[in-house]
Amino acid sequence: MTITAWFASAWAPRPLCGVMAWLLVASCTLAAGPDRYLNRPAHWFSSDDARTIADTILTHQSDLGGWPKNRDTTAAPFTGDRGSLDPTYDNGATTDELRFLARMVNATHDDCDTQAFLRGLDYVLEGQYPNGGWPQSFPPGTGYPRHITFNDHSMVRLMNFVREVANDPAYAFVAADRRAAARAAFDRGVECILDCQVRIDGRPTVWCAQHDEKDFLPRPARSYELVSLSGSESVGITQLLMSLDNPSPRVIEAIDAAVAWFERSKVTGVRIVTKRDPGGPRGVNRTLVDDPSAPPLWARFYDIDTNEPMIVDRDGKRRSHYNDLSAERRSGYGWYGDWPRHMLDVEYPAWKARIAATAPR
Repeated sequence: MTITAWFASAWAPRPLCGVMAWLLVASCTLAAGPDRYLNRPAHWFSSDDARTIADTILTHQSDLGGWPKNRDTTAAPFTGDRGSLDPTYDNGATTDELRFLARMVNATHDDCDTQAFLRGLDYVLEGQYPNGGWPQSFPPGTGYPRHITFNDHSMVRLMNFVREVANDPAYAFVAADRRAAARAAFDRGVECILDCQVRIDGRPTVWCAQHDEKDFLPRPARSYELVSLSGSESVGITQLLMSLDNPSPRVIEAIDAAVAWFERSKVTGVRIVTKRDPGGPRGVNRTLVDDPSAPPLWARFYDIDTNEPMIVDRDGKRRSHYNDLSAERRSGYGWYGDWPRHMLDVEYPAWKARIAATAPR
């Protein structure tokens, strides 16, 4: 059933799933959600505790099939206006709720869980653009959330999920046509990633956090997230490409080019110092200090023209130095990190060895 067909009847009266009373106070905390339960053993999902959590998750499912962000959908049932539930793929929303429900289906074969999972899966599949990209939310709207969204690893997370649905035996309860659709969605996503890779003077580099949903060009998002090359999101994209079996020459070129960009884009001789500051944003104060012995860092954003780290305040204006940022942006956002370190040191060499071992002789 498509989202459109389901919309009118999704919340018609139906039997209550499990024993949870839905008339409790809703919680919108920013704590961890279903992901903290996904490593529980299979038999736990037959327990009363799991049933209670599943029923709570179901109350947060929007009429479109997805879940909202920035709330713990396992803490307490949602009892407010259902129309206020704004589903999204952003900030980890939707995919872990679906993974939890899949574990429940395998443990209990409950039809309410099954139907909720399928509605959520359809929300993921129908939100994909024909060119393979996903917006931040579906329907995409008119602002920057309509762009193909790599920010906060949104698209990579969706692609990992649809690949699981297509291939993992844990999703055998999903009909063959939906599993085939999930496989096709993953394949389109790979092509979209390759189409989005930024080329400078014909040379492939990495990716912006957002790309135009029509022409694949890099696009800005919030006021301090300008058009740029991403030193963070590009790591997850590269790792996803490295996970492909029998990569095409185009995929191999994309990975090698991204790794080469990471190697030449290291920021050396500095480190971030974090000190407790009860009066500061989030209770800390962060500064960038010189340290010739510090391990390399990478900037969150790089200028596409110069490949220099790009630091931007909430007013949309670039700052010449990290320490010139307002205290709120300096201490409340990850401008530097070691995101590609393990990939460069361990994963990429292992991938090169694997490719060499499987190459035709």
